[in-house]
Amino acid sequence: MSDELLFMDETEDEVVGERSNWKVLIVDDEPEVHAVTKLALSDFVFQDKGIEFISAYSGAEAKEIFLTHNDIAIVLLDVVMETDDAGLQVAEFIRNDANNHFTRIILRTGQPGQAPERDVIINYDINDYKSKTELTAQKLFTVVIATLRSYRDIIVIEENRQGLEKIIAASADLFSIHSLENFIDGIVQQLSSLIGGTQDAAYITSAVAGPRPIDNEESSQFYIFSGKGDFANHEGQTLDAVLDGEQLASCNKALEDQDIVYQDEYLVAYCNSKTLNGSLLYLSGLPRKLTPTDKHLLQIFSQNVQIAFDNVLLTKDIEDTQREIVERLGQALERQMGGGKHIQRMTMICELLGREYGLEKEEINILKLAIPLHDVGKLKIPEAILLKPGQLNDEEKEVVRHHTEFGYQLLKDSRRPIIQAAAKMARDHHEHWDGNGYPQGLKGDEISIFSRITALADVFDALQARRCYKDAWPMEKVLENIQAQRGKQFEPKLVDILLDNKDKLEAIAVAYPDDLAIQQDGDGHDSP
Repeated sequence: MSDELLFMDETEDEVVGERSNWKVLIVDDEPEVHAVTKLALSDFVFQDKGIEFISAYSGAEAKEIFLTHNDIAIVLLDVVMETDDAGLQVAEFIRNDANNHFTRIILRTGQPGQAPERDVIINYDINDYKSKTELTAQKLFTVVIATLRSYRDIIVIEENRQGLEKIIAASADLFSIHSLENFIDGIVQQLSSLIGGTQDAAYITSAVAGPRPIDNEESSQFYIFSGKGDFANHEGQTLDAVLDGEQLASCNKALEDQDIVYQDEYLVAYCNSKTLNGSLLYLSGLPRKLTPTDKHLLQIFSQNVQIAFDNVLLTKDIEDTQREIVERLGQALERQMGGGKHIQRMTMICELLGREYGLEKEEINILKLAIPLHDVGKLKIPEAILLKPGQLNDEEKEVVRHHTEFGYQLLKDSRRPIIQAAAKMARDHHEHWDGNGYPQGLKGDEISIFSRITALADVFDALQARRCYKDAWPMEKVLENIQAQRGKQFEPKLVDILLDNKDKLEAIAVAYPDDLAIQQDGDGHDSP
């Protein structure tokens, strides 16, 4: 072959390589075979893609190439090169060492008797076996077309398999999210995995977060529920206040058709719901043109998103219901004992102590929900004792002490984690770290962490607030008293946390003051 022909082939390689082409690796120790193969397929086009040729002149060189290229469609592989079985070793390497089961291997040999076709086909994972003498230009063209079709179909199947795995993983992640705040983060993260990322995202729904009075009907207006990027500062605003023109028209079309509307740089996906009027998932800044596989995955994902969102709303509604019932019961208890903001302050103080102590978020949520019930046993204490001005006598103190057991008996039979926690807190919040408390004389870690936190918060708030039997103590005196009980009544670590956060505690007292009537009347006695 002439140098001119070889030069022209290299120039053609550079031009074709600029496009998105099928990669074909030629492995042969004869340069003429490379030149003839490239010439025979120089004008080859399949599905609007040409061929990008890669050349290797030995089995060892071919192995190196497969370590850096994982998207080779076809390898035209000579059998005899530096050794009599070099090509067969490359075939073994591709399938076993490189773990590549997608590349189609066409074995070409000039010495068929050296590697009999029957034995090779049976013993090696190759896709075709050809003698160099029978591969005319037309036959080579036919073989490459047929092999590329096979490779294309295998890649489509693999992409669908990977897409299915991503959908399953995305669904699992979304269904594990129980926080509305984390919901849109989960969506964007999973979509980045599916289609390569987006710049801006918004979840648009007719579900209005917040209180709904019983005489208000559910709104049919759509709101930006949560957003990222350009939508981050528009949460809670109506759809038509944030989008206009073509974008708003696309949203309305997605709602009307209950389908996905695709545009060049954004898409709007309708998400069907059994409980709402449906929702929209708006994505802009798409990284590339979406393929049919991308669109199919998005269709599935958009439906899973809505199911997950409905699940989040249901979980939130249940938690809000539990919280409201407990809070209203706690407020009713406070009103019976004279009122005040003791429960609100206790909740804030316990949350601060629990967070600084290192409790998990779920534990802190249980603690906050259970706090309003820590004194529920006082419902069985006569009001004459609870609201008695001045100090109690010994007999009255003993009556008050029984509120711990009353509260425990009232709550202990529940199987709900929040009520179980509240039962222990009701019974044990007068236990002391050194074992000198009541009703059981528990000591140290025998007392649950919830009860230890409640005990400290309860005494701290009782001392700094005015009660019917005492005036409010100045903060300095309160902290001195708490410090004096470090390692006695209270766990040392919790006392240190409280003292380190005295400014935050004072801010809580200022933010939740007792009203004027409470300042005059005080609230109920608590046993020391």
